[in-house]
Amino acid sequence: MYCRQCGTLNDDNNFRCIQCGTVLQQVQTPMQTPYAAEPTHVPTHLAEAIIATLLCCWPLGLVAIIQATKVSSRNAVGDVEGAMEASRKAKLWSWIAIASGFVVIVLYVALLIAMEGDLGSSSGGFDWD
Repeated sequence: MYCRQCGTLNDDNNFRCIQCGTVLQQVQTPMQTPYAAEPTHVPTHLAEAIIATLLCCWPLGLVAIIQATKVSSRNAVGDVEGAMEASRKAKLWSWIAIASGFVVIVLYVALLIAMEGDLGSSSGGFDWD
């Protein structure tokens, strides 16, 4: 490592320059060491999970809510990979819940339309013959 003051080549482990005594690097004591880096913003997808739970399919939506709540706790302890995985799962389960809710609604409407067509063709009653 070269000294910024005098340009002398020093050993990489030196704290001070061997020529002029300039401080080459800051040594951090354990008390000065920061705990963790600033947490990375990872989306929780909690809003989508709650909407999916309330409006579409609550069992799958609950899985999405559980995954969404894991994002913040994992991100707070510095587990960015775990937070990203939980975020991905929360988004996936939210969309599965929303899609299944729409499928159930479409099937229900189709069933109602089919039943109305059956009831209209049989003149209002059962055909026992």
